[in-house]
Amino acid sequence: MLQTFSRQWARAELACAATLAAAVTALILLNVLTRNLGLALFWVDELAIYAMIWMTLLAASAAVHHKDAVAVTIVTDALPQAIAQMLSRLVDAVIFALALLTAWFCWRWFLPLEFARAGFDVETFQGATFNFIYSEATSTLGVRKVWVWSIMWIFAFGLILHSLNNLLNNLTTAADRKEQS
Repeated sequence: MLQTFSRQWARAELACAATLAAAVTALILLNVLTRNLGLALFWVDELAIYAMIWMTLLAASAAVHHKDAVAVTIVTDALPQAIAQMLSRLVDAVIFALALLTAWFCWRWFLPLEFARAGFDVETFQGATFNFIYSEATSTLGVRKVWVWSIMWIFAFGLILHSLNNLLNNLTTAADRKEQS
């Protein structure tokens, strides 16, 4: 069930990342066109940057699912298979730990419990925590940055899901190999 959900989530991440890649391309072309016409739209730059950030984080999460991340394998290729597999499990465990840390940092950054305790009142929350995450607006778009930064929660969720799936698959595969021998 976890594998299926991880696969479907990765498929959705890649579809969104591809859509955002097309959007970035369109925004850059729009920017070139409007600047050449002397009618620059300054919000286009900012939107293209945010779309690129979202695209990158979604694709990075999906890469963890597919194990398509850039890797230097000179060491693992030279090791005996048993040690290389153990090292692979260690890498999966480290990625899972980093995924959990990402979620923890999001929790510390967004402070959702404190925001709820403040009755979802931004000014009360800010006064109690000196955290302005829910009120700071983007420079040209006028959108609250919390919506832009919400990709961190999505990224953390995907990273936890995919890394846990990889870790459990790696451990299950190792147990199956041990059983067969």
